[in-house]
Amino acid sequence: MKALNHTVLASLAAIAVFAHAQSANKQTGDRERLIGAWHLVSISAPGPDGKTMVVSQPIGMLIYTRDGHMSVQLMYPESAGAQSNQYERQGFEASFGSYDVNEVTHTLTHHVQGSVTRDLLVGKDLPRIYKFTDDGHLIIRSVRPDEHWTVTWEHY
Repeated sequence: MKALNHTVLASLAAIAVFAHAQSANKQTGDRERLIGAWHLVSISAPGPDGKTMVVSQPIGMLIYTRDGHMSVQLMYPESAGAQSNQYERQGFEASFGSYDVNEVTHTLTHHVQGSVTRDLLVGKDLPRIYKFTDDGHLIIRSVRPDEHWTVTWEHY
């Protein structure tokens, strides 16, 4: 009988520990979920006809540190051609700085301190809308009405 009581108590203790761990995971804030290294899954943007198209798939990494720093690097395939815009120079996109998260509005803001495009981004704040999917992906899109891209990331 004592053996049965010990088994029941041990089982209840294990269930309690598991339930506490599950509860703690659900209570983890978005800022904590962002922390770490992410690899690029996909980028999509509307084409000329308005339908969503997948952009020539670059490879990339996004990093958020616990102390509030971020860094992003993308390298587009040569077949995409050398582009130059406020984010990209000759097939590369790279910037770093700090970030803030507003968990209520699901926005994060990148405060750019350095960029491959230099003055086009340095010193700017880039607000983004973020969402975590059920399968653990991070989806980021611009809040700007003239930018319609969506980037999907996955934790390493």
